[in-house]
Amino acid sequence: MIDKRMTTALEAVGAVADGSTILIGGFGEAGSPTELIHALIEQGARDLVVVNNNAGNGHIGLAALLKAGQVAKMICSYPRSSHAFVFTELYRAGKVELEVVPQGTLAERIRAGGAGIPAFFTPTAAASEISEGKEVREFGGQLHVLETAIRADLAIIKAEKADRWGNLVYRKAARNFGPVMATAAARTIAQVRSLVALGTINPESVVTPGIFVDRIVLVESPINESDYLTEPPEIAA
Repeated sequence: MIDKRMTTALEAVGAVADGSTILIGGFGEAGSPTELIHALIEQGARDLVVVNNNAGNGHIGLAALLKAGQVAKMICSYPRSSHAFVFTELYRAGKVELEVVPQGTLAERIRAGGAGIPAFFTPTAAASEISEGKEVREFGGQLHVLETAIRADLAIIKAEKADRWGNLVYRKAARNFGPVMATAAARTIAQVRSLVALGTINPESVVTPGIFVDRIVLVESPINESDYLTEPPEIAA
């Protein structure tokens, strides 16, 4: 019997090797798998390469993972969001690397990784600092830069509900990067607000089929990033 449900977030995360590349869903607070990130802190893997839309806010989730010294490199679109002071301090101190990727390009690099496309040309940022060191070619009189696909060892995402097979439905804007990240990782873990019986999710409503999901964990009342922009909560480490 296929049953991908785990009892705790830590059990769901399981073994993560040092130096792993990890895709973390979320668009700011929306869709951020905070409890799974905290489980990753407790698990203790270090020298991680993290791919996310931004570089964390406040004191929980990705910001806490950075503060714990477990991230060697960030690949993101918005490292300077409103409360990204943890990342800013680490970056200025030379304690974390940064690769800035335009948001649409970031999504497409991840989608390409899931689709088995090794690289693609895009006009975005072709004549900017971002294109330095990359192949640039002209198509139709316009410069395009070659961008490589992103694949990861692990993706951790957040969805609204799932069945025990791992079929996922998202809540509005919380969907963001979750679906493409689930396809582009060797292992995908999802935290969900509700678990439902098989057959109760309309197949037409399934956004991420269970074939892309390895483990799920129920988190009925996830922590809110906006509640901890200035003061950190107690986080297991």
